[in-house]
Amino acid sequence: MVELWLPSQLMELTSFTDYSLRVLMYLAKHQPERSSIDELAEFYKISRHHLAKIIKRLSQLGYVETIRGKGGGVCLALAPERINLAKVIRGTEPHFNLVECFAKESAGNCVIHGNCALKGVLWRAQGHFFEHLEKYTLADVV
Repeated sequence: MVELWLPSQLMELTSFTDYSLRVLMYLAKHQPERSSIDELAEFYKISRHHLAKIIKRLSQLGYVETIRGKGGGVCLALAPERINLAKVIRGTEPHFNLVECFAKESAGNCVIHGNCALKGVLWRAQGHFFEHLEKYTLADVV
């Protein structure tokens, strides 16, 4: 019997990015109301601490607005039609190194560097991935 190997993590987004997208979707569905970090953490069953980091990053990127104090909370800073999925993913992922040689610090460690076309093929595939995502906004997925 031949075993078929399928790479399950070739292009897997981090949970940080996954939940960043989910938070934006939740906020879009519940706009214009503000949501609390506790409410979001409970809804998605993730830690409040992890969610606070996500909210902080989304705020830095300009996708959400945070308001402190009584009556405060989190809401979208932009209309869902103005939030591009590719840009969100690029802003929340730490890197897109599909293979070791994508990382600048590791590129010279490969013994077949210079004789390998794999990096170029994967680089183009990743480009197509983002080219496709560029066509979609948050409004398209909620």
